[in-house]
Amino acid sequence: MTADAIVTALQAVPGWALKDGTITREFAFNNHYETIAFVNAVAWVSHTEDHHPGLSVGYNRCRVSYATHSVGGISENDFICAAKVNALAGMDDKLK
Repeated sequence: MTADAIVTALQAVPGWALKDGTITREFAFNNHYETIAFVNAVAWVSHTEDHHPGLSVGYNRCRVSYATHSVGGISENDFICAAKVNALAGMDDKLK
């Protein structure tokens, strides 16, 4: 995707930003249990889409990063997966 296309596509996935050649969002939770439940849900999305993000997990946070290695940058599939992660169980309503 071109830089302009990425900027435009980011508008469709609230909370995500371009960082270090990936689209990234940090999610915050109340406790470790909620964080790990979210990580497992992201794993399900990854499996069904056959597209796997980078994850950084802490006690009450998870950073999710997408890029497509086969194209050497950001692809439309990264944005599809980001939208699905945002939609997990209405997560936008439950995030801090």
